[in-house]
Amino acid sequence: MSNKPLTKNKQVLKFVDESAKLLNPSEIIWIDGSKEQLNTIRNKCLKTGELIELNQEIMPGCYLHRSAVNDVARVEDRTFICSEKKEDAGPLNNWMAPNEAKNKLSILFNDSMKGRTMYVIPFSMGIVGSEFAKVGIEITDSAYVVLNMAIMTRAGKECLDVLGDSNDFVRGLHSTCTLNAEDRYICHFPKTNEIWSINSGYGGNALLGKKCFALRIASNQARNEGWMAEHMVIMGVEKPNGEIKYFLAAFPSQCGKTNIAMLVPPEKYLKKGYKVWCVGDDIAWLRVGDDGRLWAMNPENGFFGVAPGTSEKTNFNAMKAIEHDTIFTNVVHDLDNNTVWWEGMGKECPKNALNWKGEKFDCNSKETGAHANSRFTTSCKNSPAISIEFDNPKGVPIDAIIFGGRRNDTVPLVYGAFDWDHGVFIGSTIGSSTTAAQSGVVGVTRRDPMAMLPFIGYNVGDYFKHWIDMGKKIKHQPKIFCVNWFRTDEHGKFMWPGFGENLRVLDWMYDVCEGKDGNVKKSEIGLMPNEGGLDIEGLGLNGDLMNKLMNVDKKEWAKEIEEIKAFYTKINDGKLPNELKVQLDRLEMRIKN
Repeated sequence: MSNKPLTKNKQVLKFVDESAKLLNPSEIIWIDGSKEQLNTIRNKCLKTGELIELNQEIMPGCYLHRSAVNDVARVEDRTFICSEKKEDAGPLNNWMAPNEAKNKLSILFNDSMKGRTMYVIPFSMGIVGSEFAKVGIEITDSAYVVLNMAIMTRAGKECLDVLGDSNDFVRGLHSTCTLNAEDRYICHFPKTNEIWSINSGYGGNALLGKKCFALRIASNQARNEGWMAEHMVIMGVEKPNGEIKYFLAAFPSQCGKTNIAMLVPPEKYLKKGYKVWCVGDDIAWLRVGDDGRLWAMNPENGFFGVAPGTSEKTNFNAMKAIEHDTIFTNVVHDLDNNTVWWEGMGKECPKNALNWKGEKFDCNSKETGAHANSRFTTSCKNSPAISIEFDNPKGVPIDAIIFGGRRNDTVPLVYGAFDWDHGVFIGSTIGSSTTAAQSGVVGVTRRDPMAMLPFIGYNVGDYFKHWIDMGKKIKHQPKIFCVNWFRTDEHGKFMWPGFGENLRVLDWMYDVCEGKDGNVKKSEIGLMPNEGGLDIEGLGLNGDLMNKLMNVDKKEWAKEIEEIKAFYTKINDGKLPNELKVQLDRLEMRIKN
């Protein structure tokens, strides 16, 4: 492997040289993106035990990785926005002054790569060279990170070729160091477009192109440059006539985000000729096109999906995608056939296996075999449902935006916004009901605005204002909707079947986008399907059950309004847009009347 620089860009070379002086590695390897180089790194990982080769006949190109037991997920309490002023980070972010952060972390980074290899990963978020794309350089001592970044981003020399002499790149500095959780920090410097991450080798803490760059740093870049970086699915719904409309969907965790991204139409709709196409399952970068429409691009090149609960029933396309060329992290190792397993996979529990820690696994054990946050990393193009527009540098035009959360009551199956500002209001107040396991109190609604709670790289009030301002720039505004697949009856049973049947709701939204007003009626909270407007044929849902699913209980909504007021008070440091206050007042008047 060559350790010669792949560029003459003085700013890139300065960044690499200064990092090397701080980190003191034994060698420097520039990642060119070639299969030969990645194979060499992969073989090195097999020798050190960082990777375990799985059955290459059954799962070609697939490998298993186990992280440190204390390093299994994103660490929001150790994640900081390091803006010059605390108010610029806002009330929902942890804040640390830039100088304080760099002084503290420089001590930890000092000599942290002594005796190790320092990898320099040039990568592009988005199609290399497109107007959407942004270049980053991640420096890391983790070969696991290199191999994951090669899947999750477009990585290699071509990114440096496109960058040329420009200084417009995001600088990512990462070291696994000692993996000491007490000294684990993920710091973002929005003014200088830098990310410093230390003492974690896992997921979003270490793959700096993902949440760190594509959301926290990019959301700040987007505000400054007039675009948007959002935690959203991008999907296309194709009607039998071949016409496609593209949807964005933003849900908090455990609300069906990945499932809707790779939705398989139910049999009835498949026979009619409906198709659903995935452009992205996690992140969307949005720009206003010359045609006055909102256009979206997936800045990622791979899926970093949660394994437990993923099965052919819940996500057929994901299961097909991970059959080859996939890295599995913290799942069960089935020793009999040298494959992987996890809870909810839909397959029999292996009798001879190791759990995610590498210990003997007993199916009857109270402990799960796969970690709850275990993952698979695979190329988007492995999915049979990937859109033909995935590599389109222009992105896709957006017709609708969907917000959703997990609510047992109050929020109906679906309703639409009256206009853009009303839709921003809906998105700003979205939330999910907690469970006893999560908080100790059942039914508390945790607000997660636009499903961006952990990812907004600046003050949330300014973020809402940016949404309002963007609406003024979009001549042909997408329709905005809210969904709740999780409403329950008096016995705690889900009333809506979910999964592929969610296409029925998307089909109604499609018609609304086409201006079919006969399918729409107004309610106190928004636009709802007329009787017969939502196809429920064959679901066994009687009129009474549908009424419960779509019911708007004024007492429940009066309580909801008070909770929204409390949430707005929490973030109202003088930055909450007046447009959202107006929308809250209007909702309250409609509920009271």
